[in-house]
Amino acid sequence: MSGAGPEDVFLSTSLASYLDKKLLVLLRDGRKLLGILRSFDQFANAVLEGACERVIVGDLYCDIPLGLYVIRGENVVLIGELDLEKDELPARMISVSAAEIRRAQKAERDATDLKGSMRKRMEFLDLD
Repeated sequence: MSGAGPEDVFLSTSLASYLDKKLLVLLRDGRKLLGILRSFDQFANAVLEGACERVIVGDLYCDIPLGLYVIRGENVVLIGELDLEKDELPARMISVSAAEIRRAQKAERDATDLKGSMRKRMEFLDLD
């Protein structure tokens, strides 16, 4: 395993300004986590307190509580501080339960899968 390069040191030291602040963390798998940054190391591994996963499907959203959460630095795409003075979401967004958001996610996945399978079935037509 190679040592930390200069860019790793810059990233981890710049995280110091986010300590004890509410952050939004975007992960490589697309998940969005919110929480208060309590600790980090030279690899940008981070500890969020009061963390939750924000799941958004269309105009529906749900913040699923995770508690104290450790994030491996290599999974982080973006970190940003949330402005506590502003609303985090547009007014059109509707908060729903975890069960409702999971149903909406499944419906969205099923619609995407159906679209993909229909495209495959229609390939033989060669509409180009």
